[in-house]
Amino acid sequence: MSQTSTAAIHAVTEAELALNARNGQRRKILFAALGGLVAVAAISYGAYYGLYASHFIVTDNAYAAVEIAQVTPSVGGTVREVRVSDTQAVKKGDVLVVIDDTDASLVLAQAEAEYGRAVRRVRGFQANDEGLAAQVAARSAEEQRAAAQLAAAESDFERARIDLKRREALAGSGSVSGEELTRARNAFDSAQAGLDVAKAGAAQALANHAAAVGSRSVNATLIDQSTLDTNPEVALARARRDQARVDLERTVVRAPVDGVVAKRTVQVGQRIQAGSPLLVVVPVAKIHVDANYKEVQLQDVQVGQPVELHADLYGDKVTYKGRVAGFSGGTGAAFAAIPAQNASGNWIKVVQRLPVRIEIDPADLAAHPLQVGLSMHASIDTRSN
Repeated sequence: MSQTSTAAIHAVTEAELALNARNGQRRKILFAALGGLVAVAAISYGAYYGLYASHFIVTDNAYAAVEIAQVTPSVGGTVREVRVSDTQAVKKGDVLVVIDDTDASLVLAQAEAEYGRAVRRVRGFQANDEGLAAQVAARSAEEQRAAAQLAAAESDFERARIDLKRREALAGSGSVSGEELTRARNAFDSAQAGLDVAKAGAAQALANHAAAVGSRSVNATLIDQSTLDTNPEVALARARRDQARVDLERTVVRAPVDGVVAKRTVQVGQRIQAGSPLLVVVPVAKIHVDANYKEVQLQDVQVGQPVELHADLYGDKVTYKGRVAGFSGGTGAAFAAIPAQNASGNWIKVVQRLPVRIEIDPADLAAHPLQVGLSMHASIDTRSN
């Protein structure tokens, strides 16, 4: 190999070494810069999480819910009309179902007749009380007259007795004739009979007065301390009439709240019983969110804190404002049909979820309606602690 070739090879080698050295230096600088960027990003994220993101408790295990209104009839009967169908919007007081009112109308007519009869009967008791009061007064006067007659009879008897005694005393001396003595004895007997009659009359008058007072007392118990309106018999008949009237009104089943009809099972011609489920009204304007947070997330969550909500139905383009309304009384596992038995030997700890109730801003809900069961995304801002 010539010296020229050897020199060329050495020149190429030195150039490669210089290039490799420069590339190595660049890589070191690049890795150092990349490490710096990673460190800056880590520090920035740590600062962001510590100062901001850590205050937001997020879950997508959340669903729209509401207290539905179960519509049941208060009276039984045959369904004559069904005026709504599933998915139909209704207002509070709208007619949903009409039950045949023939039986209820007859019961009301009977109750009204019973009420009228009770009113007339009590009026009769009141009028009878006035008549019995007059009878008591009359019997009292008769008793006084009998007492006066008895006193007169006793006076006549005493006078006849004294006259007879005197004449009997004089009869031995011949001062009184036998005829006069006979008249005295007859007068005495007559006075005796008159006294017995007077005593019997006084006793009868007393008994009549007592009977009149008793009759009035019996009648008084039916109207004592009451007027026509407050009399128990009238009040009972009126209550039965009012109940019959209410039952007649209840043959028309109305919507208890504003909402949407769902789960309609009632049909025309169906014979239904009081309390049997007919349909459900879902008050969509009062929907809330049940967010199932892990128990380890709830340390700083309090009632009243603001919440940002998104529905899968609308995506991120629609944001609902809400607030924490309360916490469930137990976890989902505690209320499960077959609750976990953690006392067994095969126990494995599982992080539990606690339902948190979140109320939605009515204006947001009106602008973007929700339905029960829709999936939601909830983020609670705990900075207001």
